[in-house]
Amino acid sequence: MTSILDSREEIKKLDTSNVLGSVESLPDQIADAWTKASELTFPDTYPLAKNVVVAGMGGSALGSWVIKRLFKDELTLPFEVYSHYALPGYVDKDSLVLLSSYSGSTEETLAAGEQAARVGAKVAVIASGGELEQMALKHGWPAYIIDPVHNPSGQPRMAIGYAIAGQLAMFTKMGLINVAQDDIDTLVDRLRAMVKHLTPEAVENNTAKYLAYQAYDKQITLTAAEHLVGAAHVTNNQLNENAKVLTAEWHLPEFNHHYLEALKNPSKLKEDIIFFLYNSYLYNPRVTRRVELTKTAIEKSGFQAEVIQATASTPLEQVFEIITLGAFFNFYLAMLYKLDPAPIPTVDWFKSEMAK
Repeated sequence: MTSILDSREEIKKLDTSNVLGSVESLPDQIADAWTKASELTFPDTYPLAKNVVVAGMGGSALGSWVIKRLFKDELTLPFEVYSHYALPGYVDKDSLVLLSSYSGSTEETLAAGEQAARVGAKVAVIASGGELEQMALKHGWPAYIIDPVHNPSGQPRMAIGYAIAGQLAMFTKMGLINVAQDDIDTLVDRLRAMVKHLTPEAVENNTAKYLAYQAYDKQITLTAAEHLVGAAHVTNNQLNENAKVLTAEWHLPEFNHHYLEALKNPSKLKEDIIFFLYNSYLYNPRVTRRVELTKTAIEKSGFQAEVIQATASTPLEQVFEIITLGAFFNFYLAMLYKLDPAPIPTVDWFKSEMAK
């Protein structure tokens, strides 16, 4: 019997907005965003900022979470992702504020933009248009305006390639991090090869399908460390919105200092929760050991646990390896639940109520 996960035609019946097309186009998003955002110029004062604050919500903040953890050793100034209406009190003329909103109309981000303008902060913008683009034009702020030709679903959470690569290019141009064209070219080539092994037509040894089957009808707990924390957060967000599934997210080594004791009660949950632990040979060796022992402790407590091993040779490639695998995995899980992954009716209802 053929599974729905193996049939692109059956998938299309549920996936009316072509979320799968967005998943498969991640490498193209990265290449496009890197090229176009690299064309931006920034005032000479921007690299002199004393701190960086990214204002964004939901899918529009995902890229910044990735960069914060991926470049934790390279960043030499405070880097904060702030998902709220108001910016931190320390934001002033010496702060660099990146306003990120895929739609360009996120009310929290627009409010943060007004505050940034009032205090004279150094501001940059990433959006696909909307009021945020107009705000950038009004104030003369540098802006990467996304042309989402490689995001057929139109969903902000599925524009992750634009979000991350766009910010990578912007922060590189400002001199805050260092990413080379060769890094992006190698990454894109690797991801294009990876996508071929995860598509519906890849029936044998498809890791994304395996994870979806394992996670079906279970609450999912994701556990990651170091440079993979942001990638796990991307997967978490997409699991919530695409597969409409309850998740939790933990980081090592913090997990080991108290959460291990929470594996005892309530006992009736042991059949209903699965743990996915992200591992990397690029982790601190003590953290790698923690992954192994954490899996053992989880299984001894009666829960199912799976280790997801990152295999690429660089932290940047590992981050996108995990994001790509997660994107296919959460999409396939939505198919198993017989859901159209694009609509987010509860979130839309909430926004409409807030707008009244």
